[in-house]
Amino acid sequence: MSSPAARHRRPSRLPAAQSRPSAPAARAGHRKPQRAVSEPVQPAAAARHRKPSALQGKPAKATAVTALAVSAAAASAAATQWSAGTSGHPAAARASAMSAPSAKLGAADGRQGAGAGPAGPSAVAAADQQPALIYHPRIRLNSPQPPRPKGRHHRPAAAVASPPASSPPRVSSNPYSNPLRAVTRLIPERVDMGVDFGGSGPVYPLGDAVITNATGSSSGWPGGGWITYRLTDGPDAGLMVYVAEDVRPTVAAGEVVTPSTVIATVYDGGTGIETGWAMPDGASAESQLPEAGGIGGSGPFPTMVGLSFENLLRSLGAPAAPNADGSGYGALPPGYPAA
Repeated sequence: MSSPAARHRRPSRLPAAQSRPSAPAARAGHRKPQRAVSEPVQPAAAARHRKPSALQGKPAKATAVTALAVSAAAASAAATQWSAGTSGHPAAARASAMSAPSAKLGAADGRQGAGAGPAGPSAVAAADQQPALIYHPRIRLNSPQPPRPKGRHHRPAAAVASPPASSPPRVSSNPYSNPLRAVTRLIPERVDMGVDFGGSGPVYPLGDAVITNATGSSSGWPGGGWITYRLTDGPDAGLMVYVAEDVRPTVAAGEVVTPSTVIATVYDGGTGIETGWAMPDGASAESQLPEAGGIGGSGPFPTMVGLSFENLLRSLGAPAAPNADGSGYGALPPGYPAA
């Protein structure tokens, strides 16, 4: 008996004579005819081993490198041309400094992307053909600088006249003061041994001085007043001055006085006062000395010593005596102001 597997085995669909063809033969029966394909050309050794450019597929970076290369070449040309004419210009220095890193960057990209795009030698050659134009917001190397526009509130500078040089204040050569400046109803009378006046009020010294005599009861002068002082400053320092007749002394001998010290008071006694140059010892008027002509109270007048004191008073603001322009008598000793 046959085995159970043999009884239930299904018969083969194909007879032994019609068995399946081999795999290659089956594929050959359904294979499509191949097209004639030319053998591909092998690339050169340099092309086979060349690394792809870093700029391939990156048009934005290639454009930026091209712009940098162009500006570097233009800046280098302009800086070279400028330095030949005006060396040291700040704009040329800045253009030269900017061109250095740009040129290095352009050279590096040119080596990496040679033949791969506009960043190669062709871009440098194109940059050499571009005109050298350098732009700066305030400085143009290829054209004169335009005038600065005037603002809305601009006002032209007005010509200001320089103030005249102020002259230094005039300094009087005479440091003395008018001794009769406070006498009221001052009346000039005449020039004799000194100068006679009428009026009333205080009397001051000419300048800083020392009182040598001060009395109101002198027998040699009408009214009895006799005051003398020696000047201690100014051009006439050392000379002696007297004030006589209708005066009452307000100081004593030995006092140091100034031009603001009241040394006597004039009163209306009918005679008036007389003031002038005194003898060195203060005994009397200088005109009575032999060297001054020895002229006393009887004249002739005006004396040269009296005219000398008259001129000094007039220079200080006192009124002129009626005979001030007359010819003087006697002599003026050395050391006294001119008559």
